[in-house]
Amino acid sequence: MTTIYVGNLPFSATEADVRALFEKHGAVQSVKLVNDRETGRPRGFGFVDMSPSDAQTAIQHMNGFDMGGRPLRVNEAREREARPPRQGGSW
Repeated sequence: MTTIYVGNLPFSATEADVRALFEKHGAVQSVKLVNDRETGRPRGFGFVDMSPSDAQTAIQHMNGFDMGGRPLRVNEAREREARPPRQGGSW
């Protein structure tokens, strides 16, 4: 399974919208759109899981695709880089 990063999504996009768009290029295993923890509002990006061959096809065809007036950024997802621990300030 390959995870695809999909960025610059319109804030109105739903998981069903993204699934329908990517299913044109192969079987979609799952779609996860990311929401802000505090507000619950969409953050404008998400992840799609597909087979490796379908994922490569989708990346080639969907990168730059106009969805709701926004060009999508589509590439293979990478592991999140480790962040240094937060400095706890006392107020």
